[in-house]
Amino acid sequence: MKATRLFKEFFNSEKAGGLLLIFCAIASLVLSNVSFGASYQKFWESSIGPFSISHWINDGLMSIFFLLIGLELEREIYHGELSKPKDALFPVFGAMGGMLVPALIFLLFNWGLPTQSGAGIPMATDIAFAIGILSLLGNQVPTSLKLFLTALAVIDDLGAIIMIALFYTQSIIWIKLFLALGIWAFLLILNRMRIHQLWPYLISGIGMWILMYQSGVHATITGVLLAFAIPFGNGSPTSPSYKLQHVLHKPVAFIILPLFAIANTAIPVSSDLRGLISEASALGVGMGLLIGKPLGIFLFSFFAVQSGICKLPADLNWKFILGVGFLGGIGFTMSIFITLLAFNQAELIQNTKLVILLYSCLAGLFGWTILYFALKKRFAKSISKKS
Repeated sequence: MKATRLFKEFFNSEKAGGLLLIFCAIASLVLSNVSFGASYQKFWESSIGPFSISHWINDGLMSIFFLLIGLELEREIYHGELSKPKDALFPVFGAMGGMLVPALIFLLFNWGLPTQSGAGIPMATDIAFAIGILSLLGNQVPTSLKLFLTALAVIDDLGAIIMIALFYTQSIIWIKLFLALGIWAFLLILNRMRIHQLWPYLISGIGMWILMYQSGVHATITGVLLAFAIPFGNGSPTSPSYKLQHVLHKPVAFIILPLFAIANTAIPVSSDLRGLISEASALGVGMGLLIGKPLGIFLFSFFAVQSGICKLPADLNWKFILGVGFLGGIGFTMSIFITLLAFNQAELIQNTKLVILLYSCLAGLFGWTILYFALKKRFAKSISKKS
């Protein structure tokens, strides 16, 4: 599989951004648990205009992140891993398993409890974190494995976006929603008229974001809708979609996601960790990420290949898929994001964030270890063949 220039740029920015995310999360956790930790946590809840700083980040800046995800998904559908049905089905099946099995495991622990609304928390994969961990393995990682992980994570994010739209909207002001969708329809008409200047789309997108926010539907959905309204053309470097994706890569990877990580990991660590991780919601999230993700991704991918629906890429084996399955268990950004929508109790939100961090780290460690030994064995075989 040939990696396009834009994919390489996306992967490299996510790789460096993922490593920065790890640093930011650790730094924020440390700052939250020193002598001035309470003041540090309070800072993120201080107001700028009508909203707190963390609210501006989670509802405002994250819309730009979702815009980038939408642009990447559009590229994957037209020119990337998802452009050929036979190739697309492999990561699609993996992503389906990686969403359904963790959700079922969560519900196994939480069915009938007030926390059952958190079923979407272990379903998503953090692209930046997962690619950041994969990048630690160096240049021996096959391109097809990078493509599989990226496509898997993008589909996971699409699933998370659909979950947010369907299940995490409390009440809807329909007139505002219809006005927002009216702006989107207007932008689609501009697209069909081959209006390729970016400014009408971006200015209208701000209006759509305001109306979407006021409607009660989570405003970050605007980012994805706007992405599919922006002209893709033939996907060349001169197309508006390509230009905007190129511009957004670094600000998202090095400003927006690190800010999200810092603001949402300002968590005081409880001394009763054993009690915390034994709670039903914690078990559901933790087991969903650490066991449900790799199990779902592996089993659904294996079924798809064995039934002849799709093929395992020639340079991959099932150890690679299992390793990537564990990397899929790094929920972080999207899992924390859904936590903020699923729960409304401050203590439950803080505890869930801590559980997400803990199990995401374990999933990343297991995934890295499996891939490290799988790649080492593969490299040794290639050397012996040459000699």
